[in-house]
Amino acid sequence: MSGNRQIEVDREQVLAHRVAAHGFDRSSADPDVLVLGAQDTPSGSARLALAARGASPDGLETVWSFRGAPHLHRRAGLPALAAALWPLDDADATGRISTAVIKEGAKLGLAAFTATAGAIRSAVTAPTAKGEVSTLVSAAVPAALTYWCASCGAQHISGLLLQQAGLAGGVAIGTEGGRTVLSPLDPRFPVPSEAAGTGELVRAYLTFHGPATPAEAAKFLGTRPAAVKKVWPGDLVEVRVDGAPAWLPAERVDGLLAAVPGEDVRLLPPGDPFLQGRDRGLLVPDKAREKEIWRAIGGPGAVLAGAELVGVWRAKAAGRRLDLTVTPFAPLSAAVTKALGAEAATVASARGAADVALRIAD
Repeated sequence: MSGNRQIEVDREQVLAHRVAAHGFDRSSADPDVLVLGAQDTPSGSARLALAARGASPDGLETVWSFRGAPHLHRRAGLPALAAALWPLDDADATGRISTAVIKEGAKLGLAAFTATAGAIRSAVTAPTAKGEVSTLVSAAVPAALTYWCASCGAQHISGLLLQQAGLAGGVAIGTEGGRTVLSPLDPRFPVPSEAAGTGELVRAYLTFHGPATPAEAAKFLGTRPAAVKKVWPGDLVEVRVDGAPAWLPAERVDGLLAAVPGEDVRLLPPGDPFLQGRDRGLLVPDKAREKEIWRAIGGPGAVLAGAELVGVWRAKAAGRRLDLTVTPFAPLSAAVTKALGAEAATVASARGAADVALRIAD
């Protein structure tokens, strides 16, 4: 899986290279990392990820994409993304949707995705609440893809399958009155007949989160390493990161070797593209700090200073003012503290607040 060139780098170089790749220098309104989208969990976080990069929301759409999670993507790239996210074969499809609630139905493999995507397309011809779509799709797909929900007293399509087939079903995601609403994409594209371009998604992951391994890329795509290895790009270089093997596109190697930490300070929202690397132990070697940043429920934002995650932050609206609290992992320098004032104002503006009060916790 490697080329004929082997390189040794350390953690600091890797992180400096990733920061540069992610567009935090705000040199482009359309940073390259948007090829992987910006996850919008919780709702509104994708907008903050754009603000951290000085990016424009123009030409973007929210859809269910990687792992069935809502992401903000370039509208023009959605047909190609749908094909690239389509399972490679029956085994890949089964692996992506196999859960206890539809264990037998998952064995339908690609047929499960095809049936669900078609049912979504038929159900969503105008903006429709997710619950109503779920009811319509549940009645249209094979029964093995649904399960009995005792709390609502109804037979439901697997949520994991519904969301992973959503983009192929041609729907965009929005909110209305606190509800998730699905709308037909315009123009709609056909349900994929087969996967195409999956290797390019793997390559994009390695570009922005590399050097990385097949297992890490598979976790990001929501599939298994065996599937990723089938589409593993050929133009990669093996790089040893603190002695451990990983891979990077060949044209990124010079940038990696030349990378040095910068001085930019950014307030990253939960789910920010930079935080999506699956090697969390490299991003944050301290386990306690890792758990603090990547909480399963109600996670905070992260403070990026240079190439290091140096703390967490939370914000709460108080009328038209935003109260933003930074909790650093260690005392911050005067320069970082000063920069946080400007970044807090950026977050407030992105959230539509008229003012912001910044507090640095002890």
